[in-house]
Amino acid sequence: MKVIITGGGGFLGSQLCASLLQRGELTGPSGGPEAIEQIVLLDARFAREASDGRVLQVTGDISRRETVFEAVGRDPGTAVFHLASMVSGECEERYDDALRVNLDGGRHVFEAARLLGGRARVVFASSIACFGGGVMQDPNTDATKLAPQTTYGMTKAICELLVNDHSRKGHFDGRSARLPTVIVRPGKPNAAASSWASGMFREPLQGEPCLLPVRRQQSHPMTGYRTVIDSLVALHEVAPQRFNDDRAIGLPAHRVTPLLAEATLREVALERGLTLGPIVDAFDPRIQAIVDNWPLSVDGSRAVALGLPEPPPLKEILLQYLADFGSL
Repeated sequence: MKVIITGGGGFLGSQLCASLLQRGELTGPSGGPEAIEQIVLLDARFAREASDGRVLQVTGDISRRETVFEAVGRDPGTAVFHLASMVSGECEERYDDALRVNLDGGRHVFEAARLLGGRARVVFASSIACFGGGVMQDPNTDATKLAPQTTYGMTKAICELLVNDHSRKGHFDGRSARLPTVIVRPGKPNAAASSWASGMFREPLQGEPCLLPVRRQQSHPMTGYRTVIDSLVALHEVAPQRFNDDRAIGLPAHRVTPLLAEATLREVALERGLTLGPIVDAFDPRIQAIVDNWPLSVDGSRAVALGLPEPPPLKEILLQYLADFGSL
């Protein structure tokens, strides 16, 4: 079978690609495991060339319908993972681009999947930014009303509804994974309003200061990148009859504050003999205002009931990051 990963040049996309290559198979149209013969990565840019012959990198703009349709193709034995997206901070500053990339791009991916026939399985990476405003609960569940207070969250919520409707009509077999903030992302900070969540671990572990734009008591749902990749694959593998009419599944997450992060960092540093960089208060009211409209915690029990994994303890997530990226 063939696998499409939009956003395949990004962190999660490249990690998902590596996981699928190692796995070697997914449930296909036959209902049983089928060998992955090709993975097509679609993104605006790639940091390095693919080293596996099964991987095809397609450089292009997801907001161009023709680019998406050419990348997806017409093979009914195709699975689609739609990860491509502008991030939260960018969407607040560039509204028209957010609609073009996140909404138009999503529509193109879904319409291309519709033409595959055979109810191809489509996994969409959504976000807890779909929640917001006065209707939020503690914790938020899959039944909490979606009232996003950011442009990013609005685009994700609309795509969730599109996945539900396409699935209802039998166009494809869609599933949305509502992601908490993913830690620890390697590299430099990006424009996401949640970038501090990785930064408050990554920079201190590198011996560098982290400028913290939110309050130290700020609670936020977080999970590890390995768990997210495992969840995306597991969600693809769930039998369609196990879903009800809502195919958006909130992933489980830890409730993390910068205070807890600092304590966990000290524990890891003591065991590993590391010299930590400091977490420095650098309050940014714009970032705090965005984060204030995101959940404090989430209930991922529906995901767990479907067989998706729970994240390991926070300390283990940091150890996984050091094992995978500590030499960077």
